[in-house]
Amino acid sequence: MARTIGTVVRGIRTPVVKEGDNIIDIVVSSVLQSSQEENYQLKDGDVIGVTESLVARSQGNYVSLTDIADDINSKFKGDIAVLFPILSRNRFSLILKGIAMSGKKIHLFLNYPSDEVGNHLIDVELMDDLGINPYTDMLTEEKYRQMFGNNVAHPFTGIDYVQLYKDIAVNGNIQIYLTNDPKIALNYTKEILVANIHERHRTKRMLKKAGADTVYGLDDLMTHSVNGSGFNADYGLLGSNKATEDKVKLFPRNCNEIVGELQKAFKQSTGKQVEVMIYGDGAFKDPQGKIWELADPVVSPGYTSGLFGTPNEIKIKYVADNEMKALTSEALTQAIKDKIKDKSLNLCGKEEALGTTPRQYTDLLGSLCDLTSGSGDKGTPVVLVQGYFDNYATE
Repeated sequence: MARTIGTVVRGIRTPVVKEGDNIIDIVVSSVLQSSQEENYQLKDGDVIGVTESLVARSQGNYVSLTDIADDINSKFKGDIAVLFPILSRNRFSLILKGIAMSGKKIHLFLNYPSDEVGNHLIDVELMDDLGINPYTDMLTEEKYRQMFGNNVAHPFTGIDYVQLYKDIAVNGNIQIYLTNDPKIALNYTKEILVANIHERHRTKRMLKKAGADTVYGLDDLMTHSVNGSGFNADYGLLGSNKATEDKVKLFPRNCNEIVGELQKAFKQSTGKQVEVMIYGDGAFKDPQGKIWELADPVVSPGYTSGLFGTPNEIKIKYVADNEMKALTSEALTQAIKDKIKDKSLNLCGKEEALGTTPRQYTDLLGSLCDLTSGSGDKGTPVVLVQGYFDNYATE
């Protein structure tokens, strides 16, 4: 019988994980229990995704606001310019509170009309009508209010982020500006904390070249334990989330070791060679809100070797409409399968690959896992993907 199903994705329910729990045992037992109850079998090449939150919570990888404040004071001597954070209660507001608790004067610079991941701070059409050039014009907080009003709410969250960040100040130690030129910060202080995510290396480089005395990023904070806290040597505070009112959860540590242990455990328990990845935010953009989902520094901080690389696929509809357009349906199906079986090991730039997207497997799979598990109450922080590496010619 001809195969009728390609890729299958299952969200796997697990117990609620707490600090100190054995993440290897929990993931393996949850998948095996699911396979028994739902009557399916693991296969070689299956992919098991584990959300980063599950791993970090089991590690107890948390830091307090006091820890953040102490790390700030160990790295900066005077006033600080904090550049280009995203607009987020979950991702940045608590970090800013920890920075403010250092007692230092903070010059907070926000991108506009939107932050790095697409959260809009101001109405673009109104900005155009007012003749504001986001490439050259800096707006003080006072000028921003004069032009856009005293209650500029985000369309999805209803939050006025300028007011939210301003209210975090300790004894009025936060001043806010809107600009897209990082060098403007040097007019206020030579000590800089770069808070953007994907453009952080460029921003740091520009500031150092422009004469900054001290330049750190969020990825340089909490890279080691402070006061016995958690830490992340690779990403620091990037990838963190609000955990409580005075604590944030960091991105997990030792991810490549953990996926290796999981792969080995599944091999021992099932005899199957599965691939394993830890995933955070997916890499996709919401077409209505214009928000790019990826607020983590990477989609996957750890994955097994079989997930390295990019797809090498032909575009079936392109081939069917061009070189094989004269074939009948049955002959066309077989010809397509034969072409897939005989395809080159590298289709980059080839006509038959026209329209395929050369994204990393981990970015594609991580996005699939993130969309499956969601970020709320689905309760499926483990995702099983089967048949992902199969194609139309696979029987």
